[in-house]
Order: sequence, then structure tokens, then C-alpha cells
Amino acid sequence: MLEEIRQQPEALARTLAGARKQVERFRKVVAAKPPGLIVLAARGTSDNAALFGRYLLEITTRIPVSLAAPSITTLYKTAVNYRGALVVAVSQSGESTDTNLVLEQARAHGALTLGITNEPKSTLASLAEHVYLVRAGKEKSVAATKTYTGQMLMMYLLAYALGGGARGVVGYEDLERLPDAVDLALGLDDQVAELAERYRIMRHAVVVGRGLNYANAFEFALKMMETCYVVAERFSSADFLHGPIALVEPSFPVFAFAPPGVTWPSIGETLRKLRKLRAEIVAITDVGNREVAACSTRTIRMPGRVKEVMTPIPYIVPAQIFAARLAEEKGLDPDQPRTLQKITLTM
Repeated sequence: MLEEIRQQPEALARTLAGARKQVERFRKVVAAKPPGLIVLAARGTSDNAALFGRYLLEITTRIPVSLAAPSITTLYKTAVNYRGALVVAVSQSGESTDTNLVLEQARAHGALTLGITNEPKSTLASLAEHVYLVRAGKEKSVAATKTYTGQMLMMYLLAYALGGGARGVVGYEDLERLPDAVDLALGLDDQVAELAERYRIMRHAVVVGRGLNYANAFEFALKMMETCYVVAERFSSADFLHGPIALVEPSFPVFAFAPPGVTWPSIGETLRKLRKLRAEIVAITDVGNREVAACSTRTIRMPGRVKEVMTPIPYIVPAQIFAARLAEEKGLDPDQPRTLQKITLTM
């Protein structure tokens, strides 16, 4: 897991370079007939990448985005009318049975289809009309890391193809800086490893985020659950105040994605309330957020700064490292979590 986390700068650079021609071709397709709706279908870590995509695509393209409910197709056998929609299936292996069935049925019922996968010879790649290939290399650890950030990068490229580039929100220059930003984040390994040692007896935790980093709250919590066996709940900072904050007691661990920008007032309000409850707060932020120190117990500061819209990929890196290091502290093998396999088949 740690080795694959460290491979992310090269994997992102390789993915970005390899996708350019396909992205430009797809941009012409959607320019000729823009979709009125985008539907994203995925499971597990890929579903967290899709959740990120929902926020990013609506912000950058103004097209409404929905997350597919595969059971509508697989269990209820309902043929959804997808005319005029773009349906995007996301799967690192390309072999997720229900995700593939959603894509297949969507194409049969009028959708333009796109597959995002790390496997060029997968079932998903054969089903989709268009394919965005993540070039992360073989991912051996059950816990997905480099394919998650690769899928997030593809969401940026999809946003670019759908007009986000023309609006100046998502451009290649910004994306080309991401591998360096991730490389800098990898330099936090020693600091994060020392922090993980403090939490080796942790059994429960909460992760909060908002906006573009909301999906990272889900992904960080998932990594702690599957590699460290920590019961980790995840919330939007706004939703957290609507009830779940009641479970917090002194020393309760809370992890927060807290970049400076439009989401900080909401995150900051939540952290200040948690501080009054004497929670154990770890905030992931950067040098641009000077207020966070007063609202948290410990701070992981990103060594560089990127535009707020670009924070999700570098910000997940210290969280990935934390999960891997915490598993080590607990004497667990994060590459082979109990009862889990790399490919999960569900219907």
C-alpha cells in the first residue's frame, strides 16, 4: 500500500499524458451534442471518486449530476430512459458486475457512455463507447490508492471536456502541477507516521469534509475501516452539526479536511464546536489557513499550495499514508484486509 501511494506522482503524470488525445476527441463529441444530465455509476473507492466527480462536474460545467443506484437495474429490473444523458461507469478493475450492467443498459436506452478504468482489456472497456484509461499500473494492494487519485484526475479531464476548460476553471496547466503537489505531500510521511503511533488503540473516529473534499472524508474513513478495522463515520461538516455531533465526547478522534477557501467557514464552525467538546481533532490544511491551529489539536499542513479546486488529490495523500501507517502500528497487513478481495462482484 505504501509503495503504491508513493507511485502516485508518476502514475498521475503518466495518466495525464496518455489521456490527452482521447479527452480531446471526447470534447468534440460532447460539444456537438452536449448532455443534459450526467449519471455516475460506481462502487467502493470508485464510488468515492464518483462522489467527488459529482461536485466537480456540477461546479465546473453546470450540468446536473446524479449518482446511479445500481439496484434499480439489477434488482428492480427497471429500464431507465437515458436519452440525452451521459452515463459514466467508474471501476479500477472494470469488472464490477452491477456497474457494468448499469452502463450496458444505459447505452441500450439512449445514453452516451464513458468508462473510466485502470484495465484496458476489462469488460467495462469493451462495453463503453468511450474509455478514459487510468494508467496507474497494476494495483496489488486490496486498498486502492493510486487508482483513486487516477480516477479523480479523470473527473478533472471529464470536466475539461465538458466545458470546464473553456470557463477557465479546469485547465491542463493546473492539472500538470498535481504530480508535483502529490510529491510534496509524500514528504509528510515521517510526520504522519509519528501521528499514527498516537492513535494505535483508536477504535472509533469521525471524518468530516465539505464540498470538493467531502468525497475525501468518505475515502479516508473507508481506508481506516478496511485496513485498520476502525469504525470510521464520515460526514459533511454541515450534516455533522445536524445530529451526529452528539456522539462526540472528550478525546473522541475527529479528522477534518480543512483547506482555505469557500468551505472553511463551515469546517471552521464545526471544529470550534468540537474543540469546546474537547474532541481530539486532526486537521489537514495548508499554509494558507492560519485559523485552523486554534480549532484543532493537531495539524497536518500540506507543504505547498494549490487552487482550492485542485486540493482533493494532494489532500488525500496524508490520509492514505495515515491509514497505512496506522495499520502497521496495529500489526495489520493493509494489503490483505480480512474477508476482502481486490475485485468485489455484486448484483
